[in-house]
Amino acid sequence: MATTGQPERMHDQRHRAESFGAVAAAYDRYRPAYPEALFDELVAARPATALDIGCGTGKAGRQLAARGVRVLGVEIDEDMADVARRSGLDVEVGSFESWDPFGRTFDLAISGQAWHWIDPALGVPKAASLLRPGGTLALFWNIVRLGDDMRARLTSVYERLAPGVAAEGRQLDPSGDIAFADDLRAAGLFASVELRRYPWERAYAADEYVHLIQTYSDHVILPAAQRAALVTAVGATIEAAGGHLVARYVTLAVVATAPQ
Repeated sequence: MATTGQPERMHDQRHRAESFGAVAAAYDRYRPAYPEALFDELVAARPATALDIGCGTGKAGRQLAARGVRVLGVEIDEDMADVARRSGLDVEVGSFESWDPFGRTFDLAISGQAWHWIDPALGVPKAASLLRPGGTLALFWNIVRLGDDMRARLTSVYERLAPGVAAEGRQLDPSGDIAFADDLRAAGLFASVELRRYPWERAYAADEYVHLIQTYSDHVILPAAQRAALVTAVGATIEAAGGHLVARYVTLAVVATAPQ
């Protein structure tokens, strides 16, 4: 079962960060996008260029590009990058910490569902150095919370078949401050750092939800037989409860502004 409080530091678990290529197409199809309001606010200052750090299959980058921003992605996994390229994004492959920007700077830098894979000691100053004066860094995550009854049903399944794996995915705490914001403040490189929250919800049919959970890194790295047993049981549990569930999301964004 997921816990709240300070998030797990995961930048030293690169085997998980690099596991997504095996499920790149499913990731792009089943992972949810981000609230339009978030991107409307990010483009209010009219950025011309943006860097998408850990762009994955380009879900966030496409939402920016649709608003007329020129987006460059950096992605560690070649298979994920290929999906993003096929959707029209320019992507360079490598870890953000070692990636060479060749002197390029940006009006906006984003990282959707990826910054927890970045070593903050290296990533924070590097991201700050890539912003033009007054530019914006936005780190954001979709945090899911199931209803009490469904959470209890699924937690029982996970405890039986995959103890240690979180039934709702790894969680940040949407009600309080988080370590990633503290990292940015402590660096002293930004004029301001704030948290923004965007609540929304989505209904999933059982088959759609079991496809979604198989894109979570802690599910991807399970042995195949164990993962198959888990997703079969999850699907059967949802079917027994009516065939669908409602996932209540909060998109949590840490938004920092560079000095002028």
